[in-house]
Amino acid sequence: MADPSSYRPKPGQIPDSPGVYKFRDEHRRVIYVGKAKSLRQRLANYFQPLVSLHPRTATMVTTAASVEWTVVSTEVEALQLEYSWIKEYDPRFNVKYRDDKSYPYLAVTLNEEFPRVQVLRGHKKKGVRYFGPYAHAWAIRETVDLMLRVFPVRTCSAGVFRNAASAGRPCLLGYIGKCSAPCVARVTPEEHRELAEEFCDFMAGRTGTYIRRLEKQMMLAAEDMEYEKAARLRDDIEALRRAMEKSAVVLADATDADLIALAEDELEAAVQIFHVRGGRVRGQRGWVTDKVEAVDTAGLVEHAIQQLYGEESGDTVPKEVLVPALPEDAEAVTAWLAGRRGSNVSLRIPQRGDKKDLMETVARNAQQALVLHKTKRASDLTTRSRALEEIAEALGLDSAPLRIECFDISHLQGEDVVASMVVFEDGLPRKSEYRRFQIKGFEGQDDVRSMHEVISRRFKRYLAEKEKTGEWPDGTEPEGEVLAGVLAEDDGRPKRFAYPPQLVVVDGGQPQVAAARRALDELGIDDIAVCGLAKRLEEVWLPGDDDPVVLPRSSEGLYLLQRVRDTAHDFAIRYQRSKRTKRIRTSPLDAVPGLGDTRKQSLIKHFGSVKRLRQATIEQICEVPGMGRKTAEAVVVALAQAAPAAPAVNTATGEIMEDDGGGTA
Repeated sequence: MADPSSYRPKPGQIPDSPGVYKFRDEHRRVIYVGKAKSLRQRLANYFQPLVSLHPRTATMVTTAASVEWTVVSTEVEALQLEYSWIKEYDPRFNVKYRDDKSYPYLAVTLNEEFPRVQVLRGHKKKGVRYFGPYAHAWAIRETVDLMLRVFPVRTCSAGVFRNAASAGRPCLLGYIGKCSAPCVARVTPEEHRELAEEFCDFMAGRTGTYIRRLEKQMMLAAEDMEYEKAARLRDDIEALRRAMEKSAVVLADATDADLIALAEDELEAAVQIFHVRGGRVRGQRGWVTDKVEAVDTAGLVEHAIQQLYGEESGDTVPKEVLVPALPEDAEAVTAWLAGRRGSNVSLRIPQRGDKKDLMETVARNAQQALVLHKTKRASDLTTRSRALEEIAEALGLDSAPLRIECFDISHLQGEDVVASMVVFEDGLPRKSEYRRFQIKGFEGQDDVRSMHEVISRRFKRYLAEKEKTGEWPDGTEPEGEVLAGVLAEDDGRPKRFAYPPQLVVVDGGQPQVAAARRALDELGIDDIAVCGLAKRLEEVWLPGDDDPVVLPRSSEGLYLLQRVRDTAHDFAIRYQRSKRTKRIRTSPLDAVPGLGDTRKQSLIKHFGSVKRLRQATIEQICEVPGMGRKTAEAVVVALAQAAPAAPAVNTATGEIMEDDGGGTA
């Protein structure tokens, strides 16, 4: 534990101006990012006597080993830089909201020639119009199914679209009137795009125009005694009204606003957001976070706004953002939001009327989400804690292994030998820390040698990190060959192999455990425990012991070790299969010097398969765009030297994939 006075800046060093500051730990990792109107005043607050600091702040400053800052011109710039650094460095002491699920959006791909309506999750793409998020994907599909009667926009995938175009026949939706069938030119690209834009307008809340237009058309059709057309329009109007009813009117003045509400206690906070467009609730999302820093409601609101709108721009940032408490720098946050939207944004607390009533509803949702989360977590946390304690007791560890790394070897009859490393922290998988290895030291099948190589490589990287940060006591620095391959200059970002585990688990028995222990001993690492979990009887093996440790079948500790081992096993198998598939699909064209992927694909597309390309003359190959005579001659030579490959086999179905039907460059 560091003494904050050891790295406290000298008086007068800190500027009295807006800026962003970073605290780093002894490994030079960024552990906290903050902003301030006055860096001098804000940083002085961190160097008070520890007894006067909030417990979480005290933990942060004693974990830190240095502090640095960057001066900016305005508070808005400070807000932008703070958001960028939190996203880049992922500091452990900053509040970070994470979605409790991946919410689906209704998306319209306006960036395509023929826009498509579909359900999308994950990161937003440029040129795509999004509506939502929705709680369930089925809710989106029900809405789209109703609206396709009036706005028959394409919903098919690119492959289905191409097949329909080549066959000259539309899909079923085209026959039943729920697609305008641009694939067979029933409408022009311009007409189809107009349909897609009208669909977007309706989803954005401009519903009255279309309802009135359809009603007028229905009345005219009835007057002209076109009763079938009038009946169809009547059904269209009913479909649109049912779609509108799925999102009830909550604000009568057609407001575009996001309402953010919080529920919190001393340890955690839940945030709920209702997205209101055109006076209707168009989407909802929620997050729960640990309060790892000393932060009040206003601070939580500011963090939520940053992470909610940090990647948004244009109309996705609403005209109004209604919150339970204004951030400390409300003017700067408002200016930042206006910059993201491109026009004025109102950030305020609703005081009366429908907006205040709706805010209370959002707050109730947040409170329920927090209660549900705490109920689930209490059970999960108790179980995980018991599992880690049982592992520590069974293996004779001084404390519970909060970070566990597991290694597994995978191959197919000695070919494509690979290894996996999975990481569990506090009993939960940390997928961003998973790593894959190719065995490079030898050829053939030898799980023991493979395990020794992988453990050595992983912990050489750890020692390189340690050496780079200057942690070695005098006279204890390892030999130079151990530190081969030192990583790039440390900048505080999360590193690939910087964190040591308290426990290494290997998939296997005595031989694999002995190999792992020997690799650590050769590197001079004696403070990391090692064990192995053998599949046959689920026995736990320790280095140097002739008899295994047998945990009860009902043990939570055994269950956690099994889960860690099985995760590593699955991760290794997936990597091994991907390598095997890539090797099987290797083309003779790979041997042609200077022939890149683009021109390979052009050759295969032009001739249809490698087999037909092999039968082509140099002159025929030169006809392919981008192919010169010299390259064409090299292609002919390479294909002549390569024996015709055996037909590829789909390992999942057993199907033989004939070369005549196509090829892979």
